[in-house]
Amino acid sequence: MKSRYMIGFFAAFTILVAALSAGYQMTYDRVVERRASGENEAPDAGSVAAEGQNVNNEGTDTEDGFYLCELQGFVTVYLSDRKTIFELTEIPLTDLPEEVQQEVASGKYIATAEELYAFLENYSS
Repeated sequence: MKSRYMIGFFAAFTILVAALSAGYQMTYDRVVERRASGENEAPDAGSVAAEGQNVNNEGTDTEDGFYLCELQGFVTVYLSDRKTIFELTEIPLTDLPEEVQQEVASGKYIATAEELYAFLENYSS
């Protein structure tokens, strides 16, 4: 009786290992195909980190200034081209004074990084 159970467990274990191996191989093949086709590449993926810190300073001339704009109800810092996000903030637009809200909504220009960080420090608390 014990040998029948042992054979059954061994057969079930072998089928489970084979199914897991086949699933892994199919997933691996799919990832290799995506990488080969370039489908997984994100545009400008290196410019902003998850915490909103600037990752890649190559090619970004911060001497041209920054723009503060509104994105989904929060203040967002863009580079001088007004397309590349420099930093995502957690400052709600509604927490700013009315005059500053209007400036940010229209794209407030800040010339230097020192002025930028002074602004962010003033309104982040």
